[in-house]
Amino acid sequence: MVESRCGLLCSECEYRETVGCTGCTVMEKPFWGDSCPVKSCCEAKKHSHCGECEEFVCSLLHSFAYDAKQGDNGTRLEHCRKWRQGCGKRDGEL
Repeated sequence: MVESRCGLLCSECEYRETVGCTGCTVMEKPFWGDSCPVKSCCEAKKHSHCGECEEFVCSLLHSFAYDAKQGDNGTRLEHCRKWRQGCGKRDGEL
């Protein structure tokens, strides 16, 4: 089940309940700011998540996944790959 645009598992997020976050797939803007560049990019391309993009893994998503403060050492990339395979696509396929 797709939980976010970037591969983050919202169901495991420590902020979900404390701030009332419903996840970026249903929110207009993230709880932490006015916009999220990953969410904006994904939605502009009409993708459910980044794994559907022909540019997966792009530099923007990579920088989010490996950010020193907010990153997860690439775990979200693996989630996007799993979601991509769940919809019948493989890396490199459109």
